[in-house]
Amino acid sequence: MVRVTDDPRHLALTLLRRIEEEGAFANLVVPSMLDRSSLSRSDRAMVTDLVYGTTRLRRACDALVDRHITSPPDAATRRILRLGAYQWGWGGVPAHAAVHETVALAPRRVRGFVNAVLRRTVEGAPPSDIIWPSAASQLSVPDWIFDLYVAEVGQDQAVASLERMNVPPAPVVRDDGYVQDQASTWVADAVDAQPGERILDMCAAPGGKATAIAAKGATVVAADLRPKRAGLIADNAQRLGYGSDHLSVVAADGSSPPFTPGQFDAVLLDAPCSGLGALRRRPDSRWRVQPSDIKVLGALQQSLIDAATALVKPGGRFTYSVCTINGSESIDHHVPEGWEVDRSQPPGEWQPFGSGWRVLPHEADTDGMVLMRYRRTI
Repeated sequence: MVRVTDDPRHLALTLLRRIEEEGAFANLVVPSMLDRSSLSRSDRAMVTDLVYGTTRLRRACDALVDRHITSPPDAATRRILRLGAYQWGWGGVPAHAAVHETVALAPRRVRGFVNAVLRRTVEGAPPSDIIWPSAASQLSVPDWIFDLYVAEVGQDQAVASLERMNVPPAPVVRDDGYVQDQASTWVADAVDAQPGERILDMCAAPGGKATAIAAKGATVVAADLRPKRAGLIADNAQRLGYGSDHLSVVAADGSSPPFTPGQFDAVLLDAPCSGLGALRRRPDSRWRVQPSDIKVLGALQQSLIDAATALVKPGGRFTYSVCTINGSESIDHHVPEGWEVDRSQPPGEWQPFGSGWRVLPHEADTDGMVLMRYRRTI
């Protein structure tokens, strides 16, 4: 077990190492290590900002300091430089404090180098005034993500969306106390659950949409592939006061679900996806996901659609959503014969997108998502 320090910057650096070298997920490892610390609320917020901000802006931080480096530093030193650059360039920390506090984190053998590079950095132009190597480096995303966004929505909207995803999200607190992105609440509303209906949430963890649907009086079956993730649904349902008579949890493979065909009034499939619309909530995902993943995920999504639609009663509804913005993970998929597209305007600030609906991050300060709704005709 990693020893937890109570120095916020040192803890932030430890977390950055775990994310970059061990492949830890920021949204899991940050709260876990903070819970094992004795940091104050303000210091916990500081650690979260340093880790999430430095991770989101990894490429931009590199570009900021690389103007003053003649030979690439090792990975550990690079990580320290990023942390210092983020504090000064985007974190609102005064130049002298950003340099002094960051240099104190450096091993003695590289302390002089870190000091020299960061001093040159803060003495130069701020991020808003420098000439960036590329738009992708300024927006701190891999080139392929920038290119995908431009291909999907055009240059101006791509820049606006990616800029918004470098700003911490403003979560919505539902009436029952559950914290959720606004677009996710719109997806749950789009299911149009009615009291007494039996509804399946097929890839339900951590349970935000399932509990929102149960709140409308429907009986919900919430399924997820991994037992540990299914446990998260059960924990959230219990915390919010939804008993098993309103929301039951099943660990099941959505590609071959253990349910009788045609038994649900509606099925929601919030499918596994690239997450390219949720980069601000998952800061490490922009460095983790690869172009090849899109094709693999597309095949999985189609298999889940085929399985999900078979579970809906005649006249019932199927809702599909993904927290990405690209057509290859959404409107390019197809449903079996015997389904018609529901083209009515869903709740929320969705814009028409092919046979479905889409919201971009900058349009409503939400995750970028695509939504599609269908009704079974036979």
